[in-house]
Amino acid sequence: MCGRFSLAYEDWGEMLNYWGVVNTDFAQGPRYNVAPGQDISAVIDSPSGHRIGRLRWGLVPSFAVNSKPAIQSINARLETVLQKPMFKRLVARRRCVIPADGFFEWKRSGANKQPYRIVIDERPFFGFAGLYDTWTRPDGTRVSTCLILTTKANEMMAEIHDRMPLILTEEAEKIWLDSGISDGEFVCSSLDPYPARHMRAYPVSSLVGNVRNDSKACIEPLQVF
Repeated sequence: MCGRFSLAYEDWGEMLNYWGVVNTDFAQGPRYNVAPGQDISAVIDSPSGHRIGRLRWGLVPSFAVNSKPAIQSINARLETVLQKPMFKRLVARRRCVIPADGFFEWKRSGANKQPYRIVIDERPFFGFAGLYDTWTRPDGTRVSTCLILTTKANEMMAEIHDRMPLILTEEAEKIWLDSGISDGEFVCSSLDPYPARHMRAYPVSSLVGNVRNDSKACIEPLQVF
């Protein structure tokens, strides 16, 4: 699964240019410990071009009727996403890219768990494959929410966890963000775990385990003496 990530990279001009975003006034401060239930940045395709905005992490389907819906999915598995009607329609029409510069996973060692931050060496930022939907609360308020797709771990990640977020290559991003493509089978067939040779993991402080901690200390390498 993917339950924490970071977006500490601050050159929003570079990121918006990379994704070809038309609303170029968007920016946010560094996020060192992004958690489910928080608003996160996401890029979507629209008739006017790629746009970036904020979605709440924890997908609530548009058909939810309660003021506090039970379904709030933070992840969906690539291997089964087309088998579930709730997700299949989103793969066809509501795909997004979620910017990040690293993500966290916990490695179990006996009774203990050590958090690691995983980054891509040659990319200062990258995008997760995401799905989004818009739900209308009983009071009429519209809330747009999202989830992150996961896939089987590559060779590097398998040492830490058996799952990893679906990180898009530059070529896969073009397909994923193209709203003119609605063939879910085709879209998903272009996706694979990100190559292990480009990824690196390092241990970080247990501070990242608390969602209230959102400082640079969450992403700094753990000093072992």
